[in-house]
Amino acid sequence: MALIIAGERSGVGKTTVTLTLLASLCRRQTKVQSFKVGPDYIDPMFHQYVTRRPCRNLDPVLTSEAYVQQCFARHSKDVDYTLVEGVMGLFDGVATDASLTDETDRLFVGVTDKSSVSSATSSVATVASTAHIARLLNLPVVLVVDCSRLSGSVAAIVHGYRSLDPRINLVGVVLNRVGSDRQLSLLQNALLPLQIPILGVLRRQDNITIPDRHLGLIPTAELPELDALINRLADLGDACFDWERLLPLLETGDKGQGTRDKGLGTRKNSSPVPNPHQPIRVAVARDRAFNFYYQDNLDLLQELGAQIVFWSPLQDAGLPEGVQGMYFGGGFPEVFAQQLADNKLALDSVKTAILSGIPTIAECGGLMYLCAEIVDFQGKAWSMVGILSTTAVMSTRLSLGYRRALALHDSPLVKTGELVYGHEFHRSVLLANTDKPLFQTYRFDCDEATGDEGWCSHLPLHASYVHLHWGERPQMVQRFLRFCGG
Repeated sequence: MALIIAGERSGVGKTTVTLTLLASLCRRQTKVQSFKVGPDYIDPMFHQYVTRRPCRNLDPVLTSEAYVQQCFARHSKDVDYTLVEGVMGLFDGVATDASLTDETDRLFVGVTDKSSVSSATSSVATVASTAHIARLLNLPVVLVVDCSRLSGSVAAIVHGYRSLDPRINLVGVVLNRVGSDRQLSLLQNALLPLQIPILGVLRRQDNITIPDRHLGLIPTAELPELDALINRLADLGDACFDWERLLPLLETGDKGQGTRDKGLGTRKNSSPVPNPHQPIRVAVARDRAFNFYYQDNLDLLQELGAQIVFWSPLQDAGLPEGVQGMYFGGGFPEVFAQQLADNKLALDSVKTAILSGIPTIAECGGLMYLCAEIVDFQGKAWSMVGILSTTAVMSTRLSLGYRRALALHDSPLVKTGELVYGHEFHRSVLLANTDKPLFQTYRFDCDEATGDEGWCSHLPLHASYVHLHWGERPQMVQRFLRFCGG
């Protein structure tokens, strides 16, 4: 059995509760595999820091339901405990046009058109929500409740979450941010008629804070005191959870056999890559400025013939020798813009490599790095690689959401006319657009166009704000490696 940690809404402390559980479990010298629902990059960094195992994203929008099942089964094998951190509130998600079997699902996605709600022919479904993943994987759910301003009303909240969808197996609650013994007594008495287990009680903690910035938590590489924080979380976890009830829920056992047998050994559209016995050297930028990568993407690169060579645009004097391809993920180049600009040897090395025809993938922060300049939040301009004749300017406006992206031109990852699904999450805008955009993008849940996006050129370049998960589309990786192999 595995367990999903869900919240009654965003900001209730799901990540803190999850890290507390992971830290306490790992202190016991056990093998723990974690997963994160949705497209998030930063929370999985913290999971991996604690467990020393890559955290895997479970997102049926970016991949598929079948991929989620296979990924979960594959990576939860041969471990002692498995934990899934949810996203937002338990029932928060986006809509797709898949058919539903009952009216309850129509309520989950927040349909506001009453005629649609009452119509038996309405066809929307919840995807990329914690509830959807719980149903898909048939996993029990623990609900984290923010009790900082609650007493007796906690019963109504928990009752509502438990009863809204009978397919969700809500096995207990964690009461977070409890202020006093008196408040705890009121909460316990209110929940008593529901006969739902209280699996943990976390008091308000002034000495346990994970700092954040404009895109969420500050990544692990920037937190020198993180070890001390994790130790405090482990101490807290040892004392605040009902381990006698929790451990049986977390034990891996023989779950997911149906999907486990399928594994991920056979990939869709699989075909040999050039020179399979001669690994293709791909330079992957990884440091404090660039660290937004799905582990499945890196695994797939290696499985299909790449030799990944990590390097730092912040610190290294240039690219590693003999690279045949480059991959720049997202991150926070705007935070480290001065250091990136000061490392002129790295900037020149990257520009020379791209101009010489080295195939390059640049997502979000990577795209910003290839611009002529980055203008930071203070309005200061910093010179970057200069391959893209535009400037990335930091803004207060957040671009956020799933995208359907139709390829308008060929790139090392996509062919003209190909439709892919991705996710945008950034606060920068480009001052100038290209006359050769990579994608026409749309909101995932409707036909509303969100504009032309991305850059491509006569060079083998894929530069876009849209983050892609390659797990369901290995042909994109094969295409990139064929470009790299010449």
